[in-house]
Amino acid sequence: MKLPIQRLSHSEGLPLPHYATEGAAGLDLVAAIDADLVLKPGARALVPTGVAIALPQGFEAQVRPRSGLAVKFGITVLNAPGTIDWDYRGEIKCPIINLGEEPFTITRGMKIAQMVIARYETATLEEVNELPATVRGAGGFGSTGLTTA
Repeated sequence: MKLPIQRLSHSEGLPLPHYATEGAAGLDLVAAIDADLVLKPGARALVPTGVAIALPQGFEAQVRPRSGLAVKFGITVLNAPGTIDWDYRGEIKCPIINLGEEPFTITRGMKIAQMVIARYETATLEEVNELPATVRGAGGFGSTGLTTA
């Protein structure tokens, strides 16, 4: 699929979102900031990427954390995965939070998140008096236990 992408003026000189490897599912998103951004532990910021996209109808873009940032520094994406709807045409911005114990500095061009393009279905809701029964039923929130049988 071809995905139209617009580079915004504050991202000049930065790479467009790209797949780091042939097998990567997510496109790396980079910080399009003019000055370093220091996130203290517990702090969050909406970090611009300097790009906008035009998704076709029936597709979404999911903004997800980068595992290396999460494991090494406690840096993640709030509301992950965040959804970019097909009809949104504004700049992609990433809500980043520092769950780590040390301040973390985001620099211009740093990979801050990844974006996965995915198809979705639009549901037509049909109100019913009862749902079909299953073995699991309404069990949730750990009802299947912590270990395998």
